[in-house]
Amino acid sequence: MSLYAIGDLHLHFQSELRAPGQLNNPAWENHEETLRQNCLKMIKPTDTLVLAGDHSWGKNLSLCEKDLEYICALPGRKILLRGNHDMFWDAKKTDALNERYKDRLFFLQNNFASYDTYALVGTKGFTFEGPFYMRQGRIVGWDTDAEEHAKKLVEREEERLEASFEAACRAGYSRFIMFLHYPPTNVLETSSPFTRLAEKYKAEQVIYAHCHGATRFHDSLTGRYRGVKYSLVSGDYLRWKPLKVL
Repeated sequence: MSLYAIGDLHLHFQSELRAPGQLNNPAWENHEETLRQNCLKMIKPTDTLVLAGDHSWGKNLSLCEKDLEYICALPGRKILLRGNHDMFWDAKKTDALNERYKDRLFFLQNNFASYDTYALVGTKGFTFEGPFYMRQGRIVGWDTDAEEHAKKLVEREEERLEASFEAACRAGYSRFIMFLHYPPTNVLETSSPFTRLAEKYKAEQVIYAHCHGATRFHDSLTGRYRGVKYSLVSGDYLRWKPLKVL
């Protein structure tokens, strides 16, 4: 029984919407089939696969059904995290999604999932990606309004994540793997409310996505930092081969 993770599938079986980088980058060519084949080779029915957000370009659930069916058909137990492009998934509708896809998919939001002796906790997260303006490595401008808006989003996601940790603690768990869609820090940070929560609850690993395209792969923490292991699992970063977490 193993735990795997990957993110940013950006499926579009029912949508023509795609990011320019997805249209023009060879790393995305036929990526759905590449991922499917890799999963079939690597993942057993008893394994767990966490998909760390940005599952579909569909604007609503009816335009995501084929994308979600593709995920259902992958081997193993599938756990999904919200991404910033997952317009079909309002946080308030998580229970309805879990009921609709019961025994096929589990939607991780304001709850937790069990894996062996671990609780898997997660939320979409958020990080202030700008606009801040840099020239020759120095900050030369800053959008304070955008920063204030980001702070509010971070606070909301921080509350959701801590509620998930607390629910798992009440259920008797003391070992955690933490999942985010957004990176835990931006390019100017070495800590954030999310890294502090990971340290507070002694999460062993933090897994995140969102940073895709080669220029973005090093936007946040990777490797071991203050006792926590951080890993990026964006699909194009992993070349569509899920990361074995445990």
